[in-house]
Amino acid sequence: MTILLFILGVLFVAVGIAVSIALHEVGHLLPAKAFKVRVTQYMIGFGPTVFSRTRGETEYGVKALPLGGYVSMVGMFPPNKEAAEDGTVRKSSTGMFQQLATEARQAETDRLVEGDENRVFYKLPIYKRIIIMLGGPLMNLLIGVVLFAVLLMGFGTAQTTTTLASVNQCVISAEQQAATGQTECTAEDPAAPAYEAGLLPGDTITVFDGREVTSWDELSSWIRDAAGRSVPLTYVRDGEERQTSITPLLTERPVVGEDGTAQTDEDGKYLTQEVGFIGVGAEQALVNQPASAVLPAVGENLVNIGGVVINLPQRLVDVAQAAFSSEERDPNGPMSVVGVGRIAGEISSQDVIPVESRVATLIGLVGSVNLALFVFNLIPLLPLDGGHVAGALWEGLRRRVAKLFHRQDPGPFDMARMLPVTYAVAVLLMGMGALLIYADIVKPVSLFN
Repeated sequence: MTILLFILGVLFVAVGIAVSIALHEVGHLLPAKAFKVRVTQYMIGFGPTVFSRTRGETEYGVKALPLGGYVSMVGMFPPNKEAAEDGTVRKSSTGMFQQLATEARQAETDRLVEGDENRVFYKLPIYKRIIIMLGGPLMNLLIGVVLFAVLLMGFGTAQTTTTLASVNQCVISAEQQAATGQTECTAEDPAAPAYEAGLLPGDTITVFDGREVTSWDELSSWIRDAAGRSVPLTYVRDGEERQTSITPLLTERPVVGEDGTAQTDEDGKYLTQEVGFIGVGAEQALVNQPASAVLPAVGENLVNIGGVVINLPQRLVDVAQAAFSSEERDPNGPMSVVGVGRIAGEISSQDVIPVESRVATLIGLVGSVNLALFVFNLIPLLPLDGGHVAGALWEGLRRRVAKLFHRQDPGPFDMARMLPVTYAVAVLLMGMGALLIYADIVKPVSLFN
């Protein structure tokens, strides 16, 4: 059963990513057709064609290698300036890269048919080209926002409630725990205030010291401030409201950070503080969030992804060091689709996690992948969408400067000149993908050690 759940988790994310890639290409396809550009192919994947069908002037299909997708539009490059009157192209003597660009332009020209004169990509106004190239990333952003809305509003986020999950029988000081490793109560240990007050797991605290309790954080702060003072407390057990009194004990407790982990000093010793303590643990539950929480959550996720992208070279070095040594992988570092699938499988196979929480986590995972695709595709380097946008903006700037100084229009920016950079970036992307896949196989990130 565990293996089946693992496979289902992997399939869930695999299908989610495949659909996301397909919709990314739809984001390019729809505006291209709306602007009358002739689109010859809409393909999911690369390599040999597995299945295709032609509708109108466009071939729609699936390729053998599910590593992305593309929309093929005519006229991505302007024609060769070196073309002779008879249409032939003179061989360039300026070097291999120039010849490469010349051949690419000629290949684009050879694809044109009668009636394409005003349907080529490079003749579109700059703003239309930008809309077409941003359509894909914006589709990923939209998918991410929708999935986060489903996650936050439909499933909710895990939040600490005012219902007790555990009640300690005694108080073991932080010093005792550190010095002896003691975890069990002894006759010498003082009784925990909550145990003395008669509280049990499952009780829900509703009123503390005459104030209505609305959140666990609020209750915790009141408990910390009430050390040594007997205060009235109201709680609900089995639907019945009950009352008692409790005296929080002044004790040293670990300083906990925003992420819930105990904080240490420069020497690695745990930091402590004297606060009121009653010896309870709280339950966590999924709490539905309002629509206003969706965009801030998406924004926070985008900032985190942007930080990874900005530091990508160093992150890849860290991945390589971990993959070829005994170092541990950074769980917040980059990973391939193999790693994402493995994480999805691990989450799905955890029987101790409620089904609702597992499904919510998988939805959040696919949403985060879409946000990562949005950010990554905005990098201003070819062959990424951001590279085409940068080229269009550069063309606009050149033309505006020429107009400002009453110079001749320089014409469309020849993206074919950037082919050497395109191939170099493509090789780097393939190398990055290979490294991440290898690392995800030999040194995978694991959420459950």
